[in-house]
Amino acid sequence: MTSDLLRLTVLGSATPYPSVDNPCSGYLVSRGDTRVWVDAGSGTLAQLQRHVRIDELDAIWISHLHADHSADLLTAFYGALYADVRLAAPIPLYGPPGIAGRLAHFLTNTATRSPVEAAFDVHELYDGHQVRVGALTLTSRAVAHGMPAFALRIEAAGSSLVYSGDTAPCANLTRLAEGCDVLLCEADSAERPSEGEQVHHTPEDAGDTADAARAGRLIVTHVGRSLTPGQAVARAATRFDGPVDHAAPGAVFSIG
Repeated sequence: MTSDLLRLTVLGSATPYPSVDNPCSGYLVSRGDTRVWVDAGSGTLAQLQRHVRIDELDAIWISHLHADHSADLLTAFYGALYADVRLAAPIPLYGPPGIAGRLAHFLTNTATRSPVEAAFDVHELYDGHQVRVGALTLTSRAVAHGMPAFALRIEAAGSSLVYSGDTAPCANLTRLAEGCDVLLCEADSAERPSEGEQVHHTPEDAGDTADAARAGRLIVTHVGRSLTPGQAVARAATRFDGPVDHAAPGAVFSIG
């Protein structure tokens, strides 16, 4: 029996490269028969196949084009076109401007451009982009990461999950997360930079964002290697009174 609950499955949450037991950023978000692969960091394609085949995905959504969030699109391309998968149609792929060209640059090895669009039906994100994918509504907002980057709100049957992607604290993320059931927020930085542009949340920032947005629950992810997950959870909890968890690889969270 398929579940009517909105469900978050953590495929990986490591940064900036996978550990022996944790791939980079990637998540499967599902409700009923609708399944969306959110970020495709290194190592996540292998874990995705524990739950769904490539040709069973309804869409892929990519927050930004750093490799720890998108590199497994390259191997997904080969799987979709040149192996045992038979696509009925290209997989809808929602990602930052220029994503098709970036993939083609890496995949093309001759004078002929690799057929990226045969595997992926590419849709470029913009601030306020919204699309219905099966049972899910996906809304994207631009966030502050020093490059084109987006956060995502997924809604289904009154339940809501917001994913920060990679970003410094910013008004767009707080507004997108307003009143959400779960905020999945990165906590990459141990400390705020003393100078220069901030492009990530600290654990305390994650707690502050969850508190300002009145989120029901905070899940910290993308925890930098100078922190342990336990440290990140404890530090975020000093700023947010609700439940705080870590996006451990393989964890499944039911929402709503």
